[in-house]
Amino acid sequence: MSYIYSAPIIVFDVNETLLDIDTLTPLFTRLFGDKNRLREWFAQLVLYSQTMTLSGLYTPFGELGAGALQMTADIHAVRLTEEDVQEFKQRMSEMPAHTDAIPALTKLRDAGFRLVTLTNSAPSPSPTPLEKAGLNMFFERNFSVASVNQFKPAAATYEMVASELLVETSELCLVACHQWDVIGAQAAGCQGAFITRPYNARLSATNVPKPDFIASDLITLAKEIINYKSP
Repeated sequence: MSYIYSAPIIVFDVNETLLDIDTLTPLFTRLFGDKNRLREWFAQLVLYSQTMTLSGLYTPFGELGAGALQMTADIHAVRLTEEDVQEFKQRMSEMPAHTDAIPALTKLRDAGFRLVTLTNSAPSPSPTPLEKAGLNMFFERNFSVASVNQFKPAAATYEMVASELLVETSELCLVACHQWDVIGAQAAGCQGAFITRPYNARLSATNVPKPDFIASDLITLAKEIINYKSP
C-alpha cells in the first residue's frame, strides 16, 4: 500500500473530525431538555443528506441541517423560534477545533504531507468556519461536495478532489471520524483513516473494508501515518 506516498495527500473531513460539534450541546439541552438530541439530530442530518444523493436530489447541507433541527423539534413537540434557528446557524458557523487538530496537522505538514479538506458543507464567505477555528492555514485547498451536488460517501465527491488535484484517487487518504465516510473513500480507491471519537465506533461486518489506519485521536493517527511513510 506504500504507493500512496509517491504523492502523499491527506484529505480531512471537517465537521466532527476537525471541528467539535459537541459545542452545540448547550443549545440542544436548552431547546429539548436532553443533550442526546444533538446526536439524534446529527444522525437525521446524515441520513437525509445521503437519501438526497441516492434520490438524485441536492439541497445545501446547512439547509438540511436546519430542516433536520425542525424535524427533530416536531418529533418531540418542541416549538422553535426564529431566534433559536438563528442561534443554531451561528453556532454551526463558529464550532471550535478539537484540541488535537492543530498538533496533528502541524506534525503532518512538517513531515511533508499535502493537506486538503473535503466537507459536506457548502462554501461560505470569509471568515470561514476553518478560518474561525484557526485551521485554514494548514490546508492547500478546501473542497465542498457542492461542486458535484452530491454528498459523501458518493464516489463522485472523492473523485472530484482527485480530479482537481490532478492525481488518482489512490494517491489520497481520507481522514474522518465517520466510518461511512471512510468506506466511501475506500470504495472510490482512496486509503482511509478512521478516528474513533466519542459516539463513533468501527463497524465490523462482511464486506465492510477495514480502515487502513485506526486511532482514537488525530495526534496518534498523524504519528501512524508518518511512521508508515518513513522507510
